[in-house]
Amino acid sequence: MPEEKKQKNKERFLLTLSGIFLGCAFPPFPFPFTFLLFFGLIPYFFILEKRRSLSEINKATYLTAFVFNVITLYWVGSWQKATDPFLMIAGGVLLFFNPILFLIPSTLYYFFKKTFSAKYALYFFPLFWITYEYLYMLTDLSFPWLTLGNGLAKFTIFIQIADIVGALGISLIILYINIFLFKAFLNYKISHRLFTKNLLIAFTIFLIVFAYGIFRISSYKPTKNYIRVGLIQPNLDPWAKWQSGNLDDLTKEYLNLSYQTILQGAKLVVWPETAYPVFLLDGSYPSTVDSIYSFIRKNKVYLLTGMPDIRYYYKDEKIPPDAKTDNQGFFSYKMYNGILLLSPETYYVQRYGKMKLVPFGERVPFSNIFPFLDKWLSWSVGISGWNVGRDTVNFLLPASIANLSETRNQSKDSIKINALVCYESIFPYFVTNFIQRGANMIAIVTNDSWYGKSSGPYQHEDIAILRAVENRRSVIRAANGGISCIINPIGKIEVQSKLFTKTFITGNVELETAKTIFTKYPLIIPILASYFSLFILISFIFVKIIKKIKN
Repeated sequence: MPEEKKQKNKERFLLTLSGIFLGCAFPPFPFPFTFLLFFGLIPYFFILEKRRSLSEINKATYLTAFVFNVITLYWVGSWQKATDPFLMIAGGVLLFFNPILFLIPSTLYYFFKKTFSAKYALYFFPLFWITYEYLYMLTDLSFPWLTLGNGLAKFTIFIQIADIVGALGISLIILYINIFLFKAFLNYKISHRLFTKNLLIAFTIFLIVFAYGIFRISSYKPTKNYIRVGLIQPNLDPWAKWQSGNLDDLTKEYLNLSYQTILQGAKLVVWPETAYPVFLLDGSYPSTVDSIYSFIRKNKVYLLTGMPDIRYYYKDEKIPPDAKTDNQGFFSYKMYNGILLLSPETYYVQRYGKMKLVPFGERVPFSNIFPFLDKWLSWSVGISGWNVGRDTVNFLLPASIANLSETRNQSKDSIKINALVCYESIFPYFVTNFIQRGANMIAIVTNDSWYGKSSGPYQHEDIAILRAVENRRSVIRAANGGISCIINPIGKIEVQSKLFTKTFITGNVELETAKTIFTKYPLIIPILASYFSLFILISFIFVKIIKKIKN
């Protein structure tokens, strides 16, 4: 018994060690810790290969995943004095729920062992993991923050291959390097030939990806097409803002900061997510709207801003099925966590409604199927219950405000901007929809201030780096309290703000037109992995049925 207990403690230590390695590979830990991803799963694989039953395998997986999640996602509940209790509860639940999703690859691994071969099961484990990462992006419960590839965002040379394989493809590479290093470790004292073979395979994979990165960076030439952009970071208290009623002071703050970027040549000014705590364009705030339009017309500048947006529908109009109705039944309406583009030349406003809403934070999952669930969500800060946006629209700007090469027809062409709200930037396949429609750059408006000086803002910025490399598009981030930045198409951060400072950033943002292999064919790897996983699942069930019939 003491020996058995000692063995269990040793196994728990190794599983915990893997979780620590994975967790410490993500921000805000410094860059050298990133390399933990290349061998962080080895202790876990050592235990995984020893376990026999599905229950034992999944218990081991859950422990590693739980430690990984606690280290990287502890911040989701915010845990500040002013934090809404609902957010704390949701954040706490996530720490226990999220590791359950990691049981998908370990379960499929078990199915493969039982149906085909235990000897080769681990070599297919990466395909099962990619299936999990992809499926987690598809439902109302999506929170694919811990895609392994995200952890390498600051390893600029290595992630260049994302323009072919995307973030999930980088996860696949990480997993196979871990597996071959694990196999080399197993054979260290048993077979020098197998040790050398597996070690060589791991290093070959690494060197191929590394060499591709060197090639892409060395051949990168900034385009002569660019637009000068000003990013505004007001550093407002995200909790107090929603109780504030003084829009004049808020407007003065934004316009003063915006003017500083105009003095530095900005033609497009970007304000962060939910820049105002009201539906500014619903007709109730004419003086504030007039102040903004007066400013942008006087300075001949375009304004892209995060903004609560509401659209009304009356009885004689076609009312969308997801519209809400006022208490008196006079009208229906839809509310969006939106982005607006205001022009100095017209009162026509281009609009986008956020399509990927944070589960529980912005919308109760599956409330479109079960409307009564909406009543469960009532935040004190007035940001819950948004409707889901319906179209991947790009914002259009006149080419005349940009610096373009002579080969482009400035009188006819428009600049297209893919504008995302916060959380949407973590979905690689979602972003490609906008680039396929011709977006020349990516803009992200966000408010990471909800989470204080935690890991969250740093991780969120890093994820944006991968969107830049995948699509070879510049990315700009305008954040309420930071981190605001400009990222070029090879994933280098050219300029960024400090967290929780009132400031602005001005810079030239490249405008690209070419589409990468990943942009054109983003789903090849996850679809193939998912089909293979489905095949394993069906095969396992089929074999089970055949065995029962025979018995």
